[in-house]
Amino acid sequence: MPMNRRDFLAASASTAAALAIARCAGTRPPASRRGPPDIRRPDGCALAPVRVSAEREIRTIAGLRPYRPSGFVVRAEKSGDVLVIHNYGHGGGGITLSWGTSKLAIDRIPPEHRGPVAVLGCGAVGLSAARLLQERGYPVTIYAKDLPPNTTSNVAGGQWFPFFVYDSSCRTPEFLRQFVAASEFAYRRYQTMVGSRYGVRWMRNYSIAREPFSETGLVSTRGPIGALLPELRDLPPNEHPFPDAPFVRQFDGMLIEPPLYLAAMLEDFRVAGGVVRVVEIGDRSQLASLPERVVINCTGLGSRSLFGDEELVPVRGQLTFLLPQPEVSYAVLRGDLYMFPRRDGIVLGGTHGEGITSLEPDLPTKDRILADHKRFFDGFRSC
Repeated sequence: MPMNRRDFLAASASTAAALAIARCAGTRPPASRRGPPDIRRPDGCALAPVRVSAEREIRTIAGLRPYRPSGFVVRAEKSGDVLVIHNYGHGGGGITLSWGTSKLAIDRIPPEHRGPVAVLGCGAVGLSAARLLQERGYPVTIYAKDLPPNTTSNVAGGQWFPFFVYDSSCRTPEFLRQFVAASEFAYRRYQTMVGSRYGVRWMRNYSIAREPFSETGLVSTRGPIGALLPELRDLPPNEHPFPDAPFVRQFDGMLIEPPLYLAAMLEDFRVAGGVVRVVEIGDRSQLASLPERVVINCTGLGSRSLFGDEELVPVRGQLTFLLPQPEVSYAVLRGDLYMFPRRDGIVLGGTHGEGITSLEPDLPTKDRILADHKRFFDGFRSC
């Protein structure tokens, strides 16, 4: 149709206004006109830095790791007419190894036993043991002085990695076989739980070191769990933004968010007919009064006084949480320091206070952790 002068001027004004708005908004073309992303650009170059500041802190908490230099305990012993099967002393790997060591423990139940089984403790280790027992058809009662969210497992970062589980100088071949078997079983089990209900998801990890990585250590293809670290490779400087990082090794792993995971596990246990008794077992003589003749001991640090394990020591850890950052979807491991992104906040750690039993947050320690992480993330560079 023919256009008169008035229509022409109106159309021209609209076009000019649209162009002006586009210029104010930037010259980036619409998504439909953009070319494909540059697939040659390494993933590590696009990492969003954590915004670290005291104003973004939402809480600081402390917990006690049940650590044994020779590693966790999985063994059976008789206490009167009660068979006690121990499953404790996981250090910093309680959530990580819980399914695996629980399987090792339950495999020690005599095949002829058909009666109920008791579990002592309601953290990650106790709940995984209870669920595996239910899956094998045993009636199960959990006896615990605390339930989630008031367990040691709730005060954990939740990264799937068997960190600070044993002293390598104390490791025996028998323990190493148990360690690998527990890691492999737990690794497979957590993969069946990936999703929002249990708070389990896959995540890229960046391990940063000042010295070359040991090729027989945990973060290596030839280490004891090398087969459980997919996408493991070393990154050159042009593939990551990390400052002052001479050696960077990436691998993919899982993150388990304790608040979601433990609540879902306890619900599963109850739905499957499990019974929970809130009671503290303060002396092993009390076991004789329980109706169950098989007891799985998952009391963590409680095993020191309850069963006389003098090797078991508390190692205090402290975490500071910052406001969540959904754009941060990776973890960083730097010596004793680490960052995990969770839905309830950015987790900054870590500390290892051997023999310290106080659960009160230490403010100088918090300030040091915040300052160190701030220097690191503020120093991100382009690559």
